[in-house]
Amino acid sequence: MKQVIEDVLRAEEKVNTILRQARNKASEIRRAAEQEASEKLAAAKEQARQIMQAAIDEERKQGKRVREEMLSQADRDKEVLLGRHTDTIARLVDDICGVVVRTEPETDRG
Repeated sequence: MKQVIEDVLRAEEKVNTILRQARNKASEIRRAAEQEASEKLAAAKEQARQIMQAAIDEERKQGKRVREEMLSQADRDKEVLLGRHTDTIARLVDDICGVVVRTEPETDRG
């Protein structure tokens, strides 16, 4: 009887040791999996940041190109407009100069 009890106690101790080892191993596996997931998440975030930065940079370049094109078009349009109305502009300048020349200066009559 004593032998049976001792065998049962040894078996329980062996089972407890195996369970403890299994729990430790499971804990290690869980930590490793969490670490790997954390690293993969960090890598994915960095990759997403790089993709976003590249997209932002490209949009800035595109915006600059569009702005330059619009400024060039505005300059061309201005030259065309001024070219069409050169005579009118010259007459207006002459008229303004004539008005300025004909205007009597005000004198200070104190």
